[in-house]
Order: sequence, then structure tokens, then C-alpha cells
Amino acid sequence: MASHLIQGRTITMPVRVTDATVCSATYAVSADAARAVIAYSGLDVAEVLPGRAVCTLVFVEYRDSDLDSYHEFGVTFLVRPPGSPRPRASGPATLRNAGAFVHWLPVDQGFTLEAGRTLWGFPKELADIELRLSSPYKRCILRKDGRLVVDMLVKPGMPVGGAAAATPLTAYTHLDGVTRRVPAKMWARGMRVRPGGALIRLGNHPVAKELSELGLPKRALMSTSLRASMTFGAAEVV
Repeated sequence: MASHLIQGRTITMPVRVTDATVCSATYAVSADAARAVIAYSGLDVAEVLPGRAVCTLVFVEYRDSDLDSYHEFGVTFLVRPPGSPRPRASGPATLRNAGAFVHWLPVDQGFTLEAGRTLWGFPKELADIELRLSSPYKRCILRKDGRLVVDMLVKPGMPVGGAAAATPLTAYTHLDGVTRRVPAKMWARGMRVRPGGALIRLGNHPVAKELSELGLPKRALMSTSLRASMTFGAAEVV
């Protein structure tokens, strides 16, 4: 197993998350606008409908993990695998091999910041992330450099039954000119899902402006909340 030294600590792959709460809201946005946002990565968005891409906002409380406990917020886009031809038609087939490109990933702790950037090229940076998770309404208030980026509320959804099974996930990152593929797995439990179900208020930070140029705030396609365990494998340069 590969191991890495981060701030004097040895981190072994795969990195494990034992307990986390994950809340997200997924939006249909202009594919051209999304392409402009992630053009630096060399990746292309997956069009789920003609001219429409998928952007997901997610906030996470990691309570127990190899990278300690911390809060995280993510802006991600569904993308096609690197080098794959653009399909002639949009639709479910477009999603078959799609992955999540992590465009922005603020965290509130320094160890996970360095580990995420070093191990996988995740674009982590420090921010003030306030999470309110004790009620059925899950809320994240994110500030960066003293400026509000987003205030996001996820309403309670309907429970989705079934035993937790490992779901393979593929994340893509881009940092310092290098694009990487990160294999991951997630075991979800206590999942709740609803159409719409998210409210967001944007602040005056540049990332908020970028989100507004994607058409946010708007009605979400769906929102989710769940408890999860995860593993993250070694990154591969693509």
C-alpha cells in the first residue's frame, strides 16, 4: 500500500472516512456556461439534456476520518471521461462513465488542506464553514476572506430504504496544471431525497458571482442528505 508523509504523519492508501454527514443540491445549468468555468481543466461537461450540464453543491461534516474531523464545501460538475468523444445525443447514456470534477473545495482545517492537495490534487483552500446539522433542516454558511460565499439550506426529504452497498465513484481534480482521476467508494445510510428541496443565498465573493453566472439561485433538480463512510484511493494523472 502506498503511503505519504503529511505534516509528520504517515497516511496510507486508501484513505478512510468512518463517519460523515453529506448534504447536497444538484442543479441543471447551461452547458456552455459550465464549460467556461472548468475550461482550465481540459475536461468537458456531460450534457444530460441538450445544452444542459449538472452542477452539484455539497457540504460535508467529516466526524471521523484518517484526515481528522473537519468541514468541507464543494462545487462540482458532472464530466465525461478525459479523451472520450462527445456523444451525438444527450441523455442517460451520457452518464454511464461520467465522473464528478471538483472545481472548488474549501475546508476549515489545515491538515486536510495539505493532504487533499498533496495526495489527490483537490483544490482545497481554507474558509470559514459553519454547519448546522442538529435539525432535519441542514444548513451551511460559507465565508471566505470575511465575505459570504453562500448560505445553503437543505430541507428534509423522504427516506430511501435498502441496505448500504459500496457505490464506486470517480472524482477528477486539477491543480498546478495537472488533471487527476481519484477512485472512491461510498457506503450510504439514512439517505433522504426530495425534488427541489434546497435554498441558497449568494454573497459577494467572486465564487458567488461565478455561481450566479451559472444561473443560481434556482430550483434544484434534487437535494439529498445522508450518513456515509468512504474510501479514497491513489490519484492517477490523466
